Amino acid sequence: MKYWIGFDLGGTKMLAAVVDSKNNIVARKKKKTRAHEGSQAAVDRIVETIGEVVAEAGITFADVAGIGIGSPGPLELDTGVVLSSPNLGWENLPLRAIVEKKTGCATVVINDVDAGVYGEYLYGAGKGARCVVGVFPGTGIGGGCVYNGELLRGTTTSCMEIGHMQMVPNGPRCGCGRLGCLEALASRLAVAAQAAAAAARGEAPALLEASGGAVPAIKSGMIADAIRNGDKSVELIVKNAANWLGRAVASSVNLLAPDVVVLGGGMVEAMPELFVAGVSEVLKDAVIIPYGKGGVPVKAAQLMDDAGVLGAAGWAKRVIGEKE
Repeated sequence: MKYWIGFDLGGTKMLAAVVDSKNNIVARKKKKTRAHEGSQAAVDRIVETIGEVVAEAGITFADVAGIGIGSPGPLELDTGVVLSSPNLGWENLPLRAIVEKKTGCATVVINDVDAGVYGEYLYGAGKGARCVVGVFPGTGIGGGCVYNGELLRGTTTSCMEIGHMQMVPNGPRCGCGRLGCLEALASRLAVAAQAAAAAARGEAPALLEASGGAVPAIKSGMIADAIRNGDKSVELIVKNAANWLGRAVASSVNLLAPDVVVLGGGMVEAMPELFVAGVSEVLKDAVIIPYGKGGVPVKAAQLMDDAGVLGAAGWAKRVIGEKE
């Protein structure tokens, strides 16, 4: 039996999984990422984690047909070079070449959100669709699109950088350095900053008690808990973020006419009803494509953490399998 390895570097964790030829995950290994730990240390931990999950599955690298890695940041897809990943402290990292050398396994590198959307297309909320648009708000906001079974991409690089659509001219500064990007308005960091300000004003007592009002401490689950505990100001902040997200998604829908929009990422996992309802409401008025009375369906991702590893493994199977 052939096995495939999916590896997801998205968000604050790295997750490796061994997937068998029937697309079942037979072993998983999860670790936290370390911001700015440097490329050498990070790659060493990636290879170490892959080795651990292979051992846990009771196989060897000789049994592995290929490895798929979902990585954040702009990528040179054909060579597997990560051009830049600011949160990880990487610049021009030849990730594919290093992993192939250390494991002896053919490897492909794709964008981490592309991997998640592809996983949902294969096995989750987008299964059976001709066109899937996926948007994953978390620390940043990533987007991906599967069209007729193919990941939408440039000649050499990934695309669908929906988080860097300019929503407000001269708006708040984004982590990319530009002004008014969607990420600066609707990412978890943007929501956390607004929620911390509300806590400091005495408008979010539950969040203040849980986090101390420090932005880095405010995670998606904490935001969801604050809403459940009655912090109305935090709920309004999240609804506003969902509204901004809906405006950007509407533009993508008008361009691509997807069969379904899939929302994923940490914030959606923590508050699926708020985000699905908020984005759906905006799409009713902002989409001109005639979808019928129900409009374009908006769904929360179904695979949770497994979306990225299943998508990365699935893409490796497709790309490497075609070369065999």
